[in-house]
Amino acid sequence: FFTCLSEAMMCITTWVIYMAPIGVFFLIGGQILEMEDLSLVAGQLGLYFMTVLVGLFFHGFVVLPIIFTVCTRILPFKFIANMTNAFTTAFGTASSSATLPVTINLLEEKNGIKVSFDDLFFRFVLPIGATINMDGTALYEAVAAIFISQIRGMSMSIGQIIAISITATAASIGAAGIPQAGLVTMVMVLDTVGLPAEDVTIILAVDWLLDR
Repeated sequence: FFTCLSEAMMCITTWVIYMAPIGVFFLIGGQILEMEDLSLVAGQLGLYFMTVLVGLFFHGFVVLPIIFTVCTRILPFKFIANMTNAFTTAFGTASSSATLPVTINLLEEKNGIKVSFDDLFFRFVLPIGATINMDGTALYEAVAAIFISQIRGMSMSIGQIIAISITATAASIGAAGIPQAGLVTMVMVLDTVGLPAEDVTIILAVDWLLDR
């Protein structure tokens, strides 16, 4: 019985995987048909894309290296160079959980962290950080919510922007370390300011790249 049930579930899952791109196509198509000026929306989507990229670049290559230098009194350049494989793995998989073994291995082999009982703290910290410390997801969801509100012609107050920031941070903590998990938690962020959940489909065209 359980073998048959497992095979049936695998068959259903396979069909869902095959049909998902078609479903996403119609979701995006429905939003496009509702837009009055497609060229204007495409330009705004490009600005949104660049805004998120600039924010992620500033956070990853300015804010985090400064924190690293202040905490360790060591320049971050060598450390960053030694973690290149982790960056490429993260870009390829779009998953912090899948990148975790590579990160641990690089810390042990290339950054000189000895594996002993006293030095295994990073093996405890990294899995937690890979799950709850998703700074990029928080930034991405906050910018996405503001972008969608602008597309809808909503003017947001300072209070609403603060609410989005807080909710996006909380949502990023609850997001799984798997590809496009941010789209699921973004529904909560949109609901905070009264935006419909289906508006998430507006950013699907660029989400696959920004999610990396």
